[in-house]
Amino acid sequence: MAISNEPKQDRSRATRQRLLEATIDCLAEMGWSAATVAVVAEWAGVSRGAAQHHFPTREDLITAALTYMFDTRTEQALVNAVTATGRARTEAVVTGLVESYTSPLFKAALQVWTHAAADPALRERIVPLEARFGRGAHRRAVEALGVDDSDPVVHRLVQATLDLARGLGLADVLTDDSARRKEIVAQWADTLHQALVAAGARLS
Repeated sequence: MAISNEPKQDRSRATRQRLLEATIDCLAEMGWSAATVAVVAEWAGVSRGAAQHHFPTREDLITAALTYMFDTRTEQALVNAVTATGRARTEAVVTGLVESYTSPLFKAALQVWTHAAADPALRERIVPLEARFGRGAHRRAVEALGVDDSDPVVHRLVQATLDLARGLGLADVLTDDSARRKEIVAQWADTLHQALVAAGARLS
């Protein structure tokens, strides 16, 4: 019985994933107003009925898409850091974090956060989600750096790195800021590495 259900379950998972990815792309490229269930379903190549089967409301679809993409893409952004050592590892972490905040995911999330600021019902759903994103990003950065976050100095340095990455992401929304961003990333990586060493962090 379980075997006969597998193809249907696989198709369902594939449909769900297409919808989540299409939601992020639609938000990033066309904005909040255009990212309706009907439009996302069209982008994903599925029927509106199939989309609503998985996500009954627009808010369900968007919050699920942000959660899915954050979990997968943040992990991917830091994957190169774990193979590096010393100063190179620190720069790989900083680069990965900044790239995650200049990706379509961040631009999509920014559309949602902006709309949520004026929509109390959506804000109730987004505020705890954003807090979870923040905690997750901090934890992944700590793991990628290989440092002890119980040290308050280290904790603040990691948080400052995330704040810097977010700010650079905002600067990239309207214009291509890549040249200046590359210089800032290199400078902050030097500063961060030295500060972590001075704080007694054991960097791999």
